[in-house]
Amino acid sequence: MKIKWALLTILFTIATVLTGCDNPLMVLDPKGPVAATQADVIMISIWTMSFVVLVVMVLYIFMIMKYRASKQRDDYEPPHIEGSKVLEIIWVAIPILIVAFLSVVTVKTTNEVEATPKGYGDQEPLVIYASSSNWKWHFSYPEEDIETVNYLFIPTNRPIEFKLYSFGPISSFWIPQLGGQKYAMSDMVNTLHLAADVPGEYMGRNSNFSGSGFAQQTFNVNALSAKEYDKWVDEIKATAKPITEEKFNELLKPGHVGQSTYTGTHLEFSPAPEGENAGHDHGSSDTEENDSKDSHEEHSEHSNTSHDH
Repeated sequence: MKIKWALLTILFTIATVLTGCDNPLMVLDPKGPVAATQADVIMISIWTMSFVVLVVMVLYIFMIMKYRASKQRDDYEPPHIEGSKVLEIIWVAIPILIVAFLSVVTVKTTNEVEATPKGYGDQEPLVIYASSSNWKWHFSYPEEDIETVNYLFIPTNRPIEFKLYSFGPISSFWIPQLGGQKYAMSDMVNTLHLAADVPGEYMGRNSNFSGSGFAQQTFNVNALSAKEYDKWVDEIKATAKPITEEKFNELLKPGHVGQSTYTGTHLEFSPAPEGENAGHDHGSSDTEENDSKDSHEEHSEHSNTSHDH
């Protein structure tokens, strides 16, 4: 009876949860190669875990039915059984194999999504600087010399290279149907490679809690054909007002704003924290190390000269 009620409770809970799902999960409805790779990994993980849960549940039901107390004599005493090496090897080896399998899949796909999307290696990526502030997104297009706020237009069938950073707390840049999230931080630039295979409108958001207004820190993504994208760029250049430092500083103030468009980018007067403008060193090359060494030697020589004088 208890098992019956437990199963009914589980089925009722699942039915209740699924009732609220009017649309399919966006991460399982990919519109680009990166999102498709990640969706495959999610499904592999789900099916693997489902198989494990199913086997455990079947074994559980089998054990409680086969060895339930009502089947035994009143004077029954279970025999003393020593450990079985075969069984111990089985229940240790199986989890190791499962974890190893999922680890290999995860590492392989992580390397794939961190690189230029498959099939786009021979194309020049469109670089877009995506910066966050409380609670809005600023998109700078250096190639087109335009900037948008809280909305994004991209061409289809071309790799997109997002440069992520923040003017406030850590935010998480995420377009579920195009790829996984990546963090935008205040003193460094993270790179995210995405691409859209299918024209359409997609939802983007900040998926990291960054204060009281983060839930509304969303943006629309419009994926257009190359021809339509070029037309949009021309229209922006012909109609939009230039971005000024005063206007940009106003946009950085905490709060919510609508969508807006400008010619020029804030990178001209407020550059991204990369290169010589980086907040701190995230690893130096041999050249940088040699430059640092030469600078140190020059400084020492200058100090010695000053001391002699």
